[in-house]
Amino acid sequence: MGRERGLHHRLRPSARRRGAQKGDLQKEPPEGVGTEPVDHGLGRSRGGLTTKLHLAVEQGQKPLSLFVTAGQRHDSPQFQPVLDGIRVPRIGRGRPRTKPDRVRADKAYGSRANRACL
Repeated sequence: MGRERGLHHRLRPSARRRGAQKGDLQKEPPEGVGTEPVDHGLGRSRGGLTTKLHLAVEQGQKPLSLFVTAGQRHDSPQFQPVLDGIRVPRIGRGRPRTKPDRVRADKAYGSRANRACL
C-alpha cells in the first residue's frame, strides 16, 4: 500500500509546480507594458482596456475627421489634431476646405489653447 501511494504522489504535480506553470502563461506584467505603440489607441483603466474616439462631424452627422487615443488620455489636447484632419472637397477646382465656420464641443475642449486655435 505504501508503494502505491508513492507512485500516485509522483504522477500528480505538486501545488507549487502547478502555480509556476500558470504564472508562465502570462505574457506581460500586471502593471502593463511600457513599450505599447502609440498608434494602438488602447489604454488601461479600472474597468480594463479602453479607447476614446474624437470625432468631428457636419450638421448632417457625416464624419469629417476621426482621431483615436487611449482611454486614459485627456480630451482637450486632441482638439487641434481632430480639426487638422478635416478636409472637405470643394465643388469644382480648388484646395479642400479645412476650417469650420462653427464648432460645438463638450466642456472638456474649452481650454484657452483650443479657443485661441479657433
